[in-house]
Amino acid sequence: MDFDGMIQMIGDLLSKEDPEAFSSSWILKRSSPCYRFIWKNVRTDYGTVDWDRVTRALEWKFQRRWAPRRCRRASDSFQSARECNIVLERYRSKLYVFISPQDEPDRCSRDIISINLVRLAQCGNELAKRELLSLLSFTIDDWLDRYCFLSRWRGYDAEIRMQVEQCIRRYRYSGSFIRYLFRTLEYAARGIPPFQTHSLDEPVSRSFTAQSYMKGDHRS
Repeated sequence: MDFDGMIQMIGDLLSKEDPEAFSSSWILKRSSPCYRFIWKNVRTDYGTVDWDRVTRALEWKFQRRWAPRRCRRASDSFQSARECNIVLERYRSKLYVFISPQDEPDRCSRDIISINLVRLAQCGNELAKRELLSLLSFTIDDWLDRYCFLSRWRGYDAEIRMQVEQCIRRYRYSGSFIRYLFRTLEYAARGIPPFQTHSLDEPVSRSFTAQSYMKGDHRS
């Protein structure tokens, strides 16, 4: 059995039984060979089962039905730093994807890195959360420049950070954390008035000039 064959088997089971939700226990009961393959071969860089890789390979309608177990909370700051560093060191040469992804493989790498850091952050790893917020700031700055419907977020740095932190807490298994964050910011931007800036070099109005000011016309 290889990874593609395992995904095909799980996909066939899901299509046949059409459950409202499924989990690792569901896979174990329906197909122990698939579960054993995942447990042995589909692992994150820091040693846990990489269920994100599994669900990302399934059809979209099944991705949304995944019901993961609650993550353990990190209590050891050294362990938290070690796990975060493992992810960052492995993808050190790929971190440019948060600034300027060139193609689909780059965007895929961005998803993999971000999801790894999201899962660590959801387990209480504050270092992973800070690193992810820092990396995502480059991506979001690029979005604000490229998409006019997101430019409303300019000047709302604190609100952007709040939205990102909420996305980190809420994210489940939709295949792409970056797409989930983009849509969240897009929808939330609809209720934001544009942030207006004015130059001190510009006149306040056509009738209000420096000459009228000197004459005292500004006094009521």
